[in-house]
Amino acid sequence: MSSMPQLARIAYERPRPVLTDIPQAVSQQFATTPMAFPAGAEVAVAVGSRGIANLASIVRTTIRELKARGVEPFIVPAMGSHGGATDQGQADVLAAYGITPTEMGCPVRSSMEVVELDSTGLTTPAYMDRHAFHAEGIVVINRIKPHTDFHGRFESGLVKMIVIGLGKERQAFAMHRHGVHGLKHLVPQTAERILALGKISLGLAVIENAYDETAKVELIPGHQILERESVLIQEAHQHLPRLPVDELDILGVDRLGKDISGTGMDTNVIGRIRIPGQPEPTNPRIKAIWVGDLTSASHGNATGMGLADVITERFRSKIDLAVTATNIVTSGFLERAKQPIAVPHDRAAFELCHRAVGPVPIDQLRVARIRDTLHVNELFVSPAILNELSALPEIRVLTPPRLAFLPNGESVPFE
Repeated sequence: MSSMPQLARIAYERPRPVLTDIPQAVSQQFATTPMAFPAGAEVAVAVGSRGIANLASIVRTTIRELKARGVEPFIVPAMGSHGGATDQGQADVLAAYGITPTEMGCPVRSSMEVVELDSTGLTTPAYMDRHAFHAEGIVVINRIKPHTDFHGRFESGLVKMIVIGLGKERQAFAMHRHGVHGLKHLVPQTAERILALGKISLGLAVIENAYDETAKVELIPGHQILERESVLIQEAHQHLPRLPVDELDILGVDRLGKDISGTGMDTNVIGRIRIPGQPEPTNPRIKAIWVGDLTSASHGNATGMGLADVITERFRSKIDLAVTATNIVTSGFLERAKQPIAVPHDRAAFELCHRAVGPVPIDQLRVARIRDTLHVNELFVSPAILNELSALPEIRVLTPPRLAFLPNGESVPFE
């Protein structure tokens, strides 16, 4: 059995551009972006399953601005196979973010039915949500962020949502069966074909800072989405959450979830991709990872647990195997759904991780613990790391080292 570590709580300060008035920022974008909808036109507003900061406010303001221009907006889930790939499941995912007909002031039309588009010359068939296809315009809302499987000109954002999000389970399956090649190369080709149809009227791009806060919103005419997103992804990379050190023996993660990352934990933060044939990141280098809980917004989808080495029974009890299987089979990245060893509590998870990394003395052990991979600007670290970081100007020590676990085996809370 391991000796119990002492961990200090620190703040890791990063540049923090932030929008303080979200509705005003979105409204300003609408006021300065040219658009032309026929009076009374039905316009689909595509909203996904990602845990975007201020998402309900962004969507609500978008609906309000569209109504002010004399159109009839409605919301469609644009999330591929998420939500168990069912009409109700996808509506439930949106409802968990506060996106309901009552809150948004417009209908939510959730359906897994798609229309097959002309795919002549494309490697895969192209599909679009039936409701969105028959609308007189489509507005796509999504965050631009580094992808968890690869890096390229287009990663995770409007382009991906236009193809996989609006294409539902059929498009997600068609793309993911080609693995990373499908995501990196085939998605942009298909997006170009879809955009050429002229059905995508606008894209509202969101960029978040390293604190999971809204840093920027930009409304883009449909014909400019490819050009602008390739620029915005570079900006998003600069705000990517990251750990303050590259070498760790053990990382504890309080929670994993689809609202945190499409892979449950952001692979850019933990340095693990776990896709056969894809090289692992060069940093950070972490020997063992434990995860304590699964977020309620994941609705049992434990995709990404295979990126960890140990989970707690608390986490295991929340797994919905059917929902997880639907997501992971669609993606084809099976390693990420393999269930790690489950132990009673956080302390037992730490002990098993310590055993796995070898006989490193407790005073030399490099341990960190974070809430999740979206929130890494406040973390617990062991003395070996504290000694390395404490003199840096971007580091503030919030509490001195103290025992890491409560008598019941759970981690000392952040608050």
